Amino acid sequence: MGKSSTTKDAQALFQSLRSAYVATPTNLKIIDLYVMFAVFTALIQVVYMAIVGSFPFNSFLSGVLSCVGTAVLAVCLRIQVNKENKEFKDLPPERAFADFVLCNLVLHLVIMNFIG
Repeated sequence: MGKSSTTKDAQALFQSLRSAYVATPTNLKIIDLYVMFAVFTALIQVVYMAIVGSFPFNSFLSGVLSCVGTAVLAVCLRIQVNKENKEFKDLPPERAFADFVLCNLVLHLVIMNFIG
């Protein structure tokens, strides 16, 4: 009896999340895909390291930190570009994207320096 109740609750939760995500603007969905791609790439690198080994450990750390850092910066971009977020209502989307690009350049310069 409790199992069907939790199943119904889970289905209602997924249905409400799906209906809310349908109303999400396309530019935010594109940023979401980019974040998922970056996280998926980091996971692939971790699995590869677990299978093959981590001989050039600096390269492994650089790759994973690059993916995770890019995902974090993309989430920050998503927060700034979201029209429903009242905290950044005065910030134009072009400025948010310029911040994203500049921070990505700094991130990848640091990562290239870390590789050696």
